[in-house]
Amino acid sequence: MKKLLFSLLTLSMALVITGCKDGNKDGKRLLMVTEATFPPYEYRDDNGDISGIDPEIIREVARRNNMDVVIEDMKFNSVIAAVQTGKADVAASGITVTEERKQMVDFTIPYVSAAQVILVKKGAVIARVDDIRGKRVGVQHGTTGDTYVTEKYQEPERFDNAALVVAALNAGKIDAAVLDDAPAKVFLQENPGLKKLDEPLTEEFYAFAISKERKDLLEMFNRTMQEMRADGTLDEIIKRNMEKEISPPVNREDLPWWGKVKYDFRKNFIAGKRYMYLARGFVITLEVAGASVVLGVLIGFLIAIIRSTADQTGKLKFADMLCKVYLTVIRGTPVVVQLLIIYFVIFGAFDVDKVLVAILAFGLNSGAYVAEIIRGGIMSIDRGQMEAGRSLGLSYNKTMALVIVPQALKNVLPALGNEFIVLLKETSVAGFIALEDLTKAGDIIRSQTYNAFMPLVAVALVYLAVVMLFSYLLTIVEKRLKKNE
Repeated sequence: MKKLLFSLLTLSMALVITGCKDGNKDGKRLLMVTEATFPPYEYRDDNGDISGIDPEIIREVARRNNMDVVIEDMKFNSVIAAVQTGKADVAASGITVTEERKQMVDFTIPYVSAAQVILVKKGAVIARVDDIRGKRVGVQHGTTGDTYVTEKYQEPERFDNAALVVAALNAGKIDAAVLDDAPAKVFLQENPGLKKLDEPLTEEFYAFAISKERKDLLEMFNRTMQEMRADGTLDEIIKRNMEKEISPPVNREDLPWWGKVKYDFRKNFIAGKRYMYLARGFVITLEVAGASVVLGVLIGFLIAIIRSTADQTGKLKFADMLCKVYLTVIRGTPVVVQLLIIYFVIFGAFDVDKVLVAILAFGLNSGAYVAEIIRGGIMSIDRGQMEAGRSLGLSYNKTMALVIVPQALKNVLPALGNEFIVLLKETSVAGFIALEDLTKAGDIIRSQTYNAFMPLVAVALVYLAVVMLFSYLLTIVEKRLKKNE
C-alpha cells in the first residue's frame, strides 16, 4: 500500500512538473483568449487560424510593441475569468463594456460601437422588440443580450455560442434570437429564411479586457490603440472585416435535398480539410480519457483498499476519514466546476499544459467513482475467504492481493467499463479551458460554416463508434474470464 501511495504521488508530481512552464516572465508574449464563433470579430478562417477584427487589432498592437501573440479559443463565459486569474493577458471576444464587468477587470478604450439585435424567421408574428415578451427567446450565455432580456423581459433560453442560437431558431426551437449586430449580418447571409428586426434591442461598446493588476499592459494598449486610431489603422481593420463576404458562392436553397446534403458535407468536412479538426480532437479526447482512467483506477484502488481495511480491521481510521471527505467533495460537485477550479484556481499562478490539467481533473473525478465500485466488489466477496486465507498462513495484505482483489476486479469489470464510457463522454466539457477536444472540434467547424447539424452529428457518431468498440472489447474480455471459471 505504501508503494502504491508513493507511486501515485510521484505520478502526480511528474504531471505537474512536466506541465509547468516559465509563463510570460519576459513580457514578450501576449496571450489572448477568445471564443472564435463570433464573426466578423473572431472566427476560424479556411486555414483554421483565428481571424477577425479582434485578432487583427491584437496582432497589430503586439507588432508595434515587439511582442508575439498566442491566441487560445475557449468558452465565452471563461475568457474574463482567464484574465482575472492571470491565465491570459487580454480577453478579446467582442466584449461589451458594462459596470458589472468593470468591477472584475479593466477595459481598454472602446474600439467599436455595436448593438444587440433580434433575428426571427421570415413571416414571424414578431415585428417589434416588445413582441418578444412571452415568446421563446434564445441568447448566448453570459452576453449582454442575455442580461438585458433577463432583466427587461423574461428568462431566455441560453446557448453556448451564437451558432447554436441561430440553429435553434432555424429548427423552430425558439421564436427569436438575440445577437450582436455584426455577427447577425453574417448569419443572415447563410440563412436566407431569417430576417432582422429594424429596431435594435440595445446599443453598446466593445473593448478588450485586462486584469486590474496589469496597469502597465492597459496603458500600453490604450496608447497603441490611440496611435492606430490616429493613423487610420484601427478603422481600416474594422472596415475590411465588416465588408468581407463570408457567404458561399452557391445558393444552397436552389439545390434538391440530396444536393443540400452533399453540399453541407463538403462544406463542413472536405472544404479547408475541416475533417482534420475532428481527427485532432479525437486524438486529444482519447489521450485525456485514457490517461484519466488510468489515474482514476490508481486513485480508486488505493481508496478502496484503505476503506475496506478500515471496515474489516478498524485500522487506518484517519486515512479512511480523509477518503470519505474526498469522496463527498468529488461526488457532490460537477466535473466542469472541478475542471475550472483546478485550471483557474489551483494552477492559476502556473502555466500548466491544459491536457495535463484535464487529465488531473477527470482522473480525480473518476477516482471517486472507481473507489466505490472496487470497494463494492471487495465487500461482495464472502468473508470466509479472508478467514480461509489467514488460516493458511497468509498475511492480511497477501490474502487481499492473492485471494480477494482478483475476484473483486472480475466482478466489477462491467461497472469499470461503464465508468470509462462515462468518463469518455465527460471530457466533452474540456473546451471550457480552451482544450480542442472532439466536442470543441465540432464547435470550430460550426464557427466556420454556421451549420450546426452536420458537425454535431459527426461528433456524436465518433463518440458512438468508440463506445461501441470498447463495449465489444469488454464483452470479449468478460467471456474469456468466464471460460477460466
